[in-house]
Amino acid sequence: MNGLIVFLAIFVGLPLFELYWLIEVGQEIGALPTILLTVVTAVVGGALVRYQGFSTLMRVQHALERGEVPALEMVEGFILLLCGLLLLLPGFFTDILGFLALIPPLRRLAIIAFARARGVMGPIPDPAQRPPQDQQQKTLEGEYWREDDDDRPGG
Repeated sequence: MNGLIVFLAIFVGLPLFELYWLIEVGQEIGALPTILLTVVTAVVGGALVRYQGFSTLMRVQHALERGEVPALEMVEGFILLLCGLLLLLPGFFTDILGFLALIPPLRRLAIIAFARARGVMGPIPDPAQRPPQDQQQKTLEGEYWREDDDDRPGG
């Protein structure tokens, strides 16, 4: 039920909200300037997304060359994809969200806050609080076979 509410809010409520603000701004500054402003934000936003996307791609390649996992950069790439979508949609609210997500420090802060809230990222445990070596899990290697198998070793 909650998924349906979110779906309706995004796909019905957001366009209605954007349409309302487009009409309000159009009444204040005129229809043609409103349309022109919407097109300019889409073009400028698209150029910024493209530039930052290439920058993120370069950081991904450098992390891979160093043998690191580029997890943060991959999430940034996904967010940049969403920014591009938001900036291409006509409307001022989606443009504001898209431009805010194009600010790298804000974007990284949002990623880190989301990861911490989901429990994906947390503080590094203090080595003094780790269990002693003999209480840690150990991996044992060996062979096993079922009694009803005829291909067991030595049999």
